[in-house]
Amino acid sequence: MSRIGKEIIVMPSGVTAKFEEGILTVSGPKGTLIQNIDNVIKVNIDGQNLSFEIAVDTPSSNAKHGLYRALAHNMVVGVHDGFSKSLQISGVGYKASVSGNKLVMNLGFSHPVEVEIPEDIKVACPSATEIIVSGIDRQKVGQFASKIKYIRPVEPYHGYGIRYSDQVVIRKVGKTAGKGKK
Repeated sequence: MSRIGKEIIVMPSGVTAKFEEGILTVSGPKGTLIQNIDNVIKVNIDGQNLSFEIAVDTPSSNAKHGLYRALAHNMVVGVHDGFSKSLQISGVGYKASVSGNKLVMNLGFSHPVEVEIPEDIKVACPSATEIIVSGIDRQKVGQFASKIKYIRPVEPYHGYGIRYSDQVVIRKVGKTAGKGKK
């Protein structure tokens, strides 16, 4: 039995869960999320407690037990608090801004880069070098933040590029050949 799967999810006030025909629906103040649950896992909803059990013992049921519990926990946290990722831009002349439903970034290319913002994601730029991606679905927030970061990865010599605000960039030493005696 999965150690993570055995833990009970206590839903905060204002969050409700419903399980019908293999579909778990979690609703809260920020919205509603839906997740398909495999039939090898049984979902128990008891008041404000949400728990998972293995219904059919298969080779993959132990892994799915922990997986669906973790996904449900992320759903509960998402509809109550939400998720956010913070990105930092560093580089000479690098900046970002939100224009309508597009994120417009100047990243040293010959043209500004425009990225379409999905409907269920919110993007804010408190400053020209900071981007905050937020939403209720943890997977979509992380995927969109990763997509932004991939446009201009951090290079190790000067540290220019887009990185997560808590990411540590290991810097490399530049060339030293030709310096010194001739």
